[in-house]
Amino acid sequence: MSGGVYGGDEVGALVFDVGHYSIRAGFAGEDSLKAEVPSYVGFLDGSDPNAMDTQPPPSQEKKYFIDTTAIHVPQKAVEIISFLKDGQIEDWDLFEKMLDHIYSKHIRSDPKLHPVLMSETSWNERKKREKLTELMFEKYNIPAFFLVKNAVLSAFANGRSTGIVVDSGASQTSAVPVHDGFVLQNAIVRSPLAGDFITMQCRNYLEEHNIEIVPSYMIASKEAVNESASPKWTKKTNLPEVTKSWHNHMVKEVVQDFQASVLQVHDAPYDKEAVENIPTAHYEFPNGYNQDFGVERFQIPEALFDPSNIKGVPGSVIGLAQIVTTSVGMCDVDIKPSLYGSVIVTGGNTLIPGFTDRLNRDLSSKTPPSMRLKIVSSTGSVERRYSAWIGGSILASLGTFQQMWISKQEYDEGGKSQVDRKCP
Repeated sequence: MSGGVYGGDEVGALVFDVGHYSIRAGFAGEDSLKAEVPSYVGFLDGSDPNAMDTQPPPSQEKKYFIDTTAIHVPQKAVEIISFLKDGQIEDWDLFEKMLDHIYSKHIRSDPKLHPVLMSETSWNERKKREKLTELMFEKYNIPAFFLVKNAVLSAFANGRSTGIVVDSGASQTSAVPVHDGFVLQNAIVRSPLAGDFITMQCRNYLEEHNIEIVPSYMIASKEAVNESASPKWTKKTNLPEVTKSWHNHMVKEVVQDFQASVLQVHDAPYDKEAVENIPTAHYEFPNGYNQDFGVERFQIPEALFDPSNIKGVPGSVIGLAQIVTTSVGMCDVDIKPSLYGSVIVTGGNTLIPGFTDRLNRDLSSKTPPSMRLKIVSSTGSVERRYSAWIGGSILASLGTFQQMWISKQEYDEGGKSQVDRKCP
């Protein structure tokens, strides 16, 4: 312990994992989260820009609607916004509101009692890391802080300190090589083909086939109808006038459910004849419309592995196996065998059935014969979605980690630049 700055095991450290889909939070050493809060926030700007008075009346201040329930209530003029951009925190006020909410509603404990370990993207900018450190110490007055790259945490969660982490989440898919717990920055390869892209492809497909996507907030009642018959449903009468961004967010949630229920990755490159004999998947939309989906189940996620024949994708975008081989190719020749020997698959988008088998097959054909390929992936969906949080929970509860924290005392003496010195 460095000078007994931080009280060790008596007080539980908190682990925050920030992602484009949600923020995960909980206590270190526990195996499940305390909270998962959507990264999207409802925002109502109550102030009237045309009003003459400079001070808005108290009733007209900006309002934020945070967490699953608050977002889903239809309200007039509420926009849906996110505080993240490209994996980095963009809107700091909004991020503070999110943290306030998590502390008061989920953790229910004073921030100054708990050290905080937080995940960050592997390409986070220095000034943002420093700003985050400053925010945590100055506003929340926490006793100790540590920032870790989420790829490193995912590797730890899978029992590895070296490997290449293939993370396919909501906004992007990345291959990040990790060597002895350090990210090799120069070899990170990223692609926009991820969960949100697949959602967009699903939505385009449904619109092309005239399948109306009606979010459940609009539906008062529905009748069961036969397949291919048009749905019979009644609309709620007293709905407020919602904004386009809020309505689109609700539509997106319906499409995401469709995506999770229906899609599957074929174990070989997509061939219409090969998948025609595979059983179809049945899906019913909130308005009662239902249908069996066959070939398209495999056609849509194929874009992740082979983006060449998908319309609306720029030609420079590469498929998943190529992302991995490109990243490994940029690394030192000595560590290539250990990277191919543990390809760690993580992120919510990798839960599409057949994802890892297909990646394994595509990589096998690209791996040099002298290398042994091994794909490491948790079978459980929880471990795969929350691997960075689980890695953080393991790390922050280790006895050997306790002298690694940036303590409040060190921050007071050395300022926010401590984060660059102590957190690799």
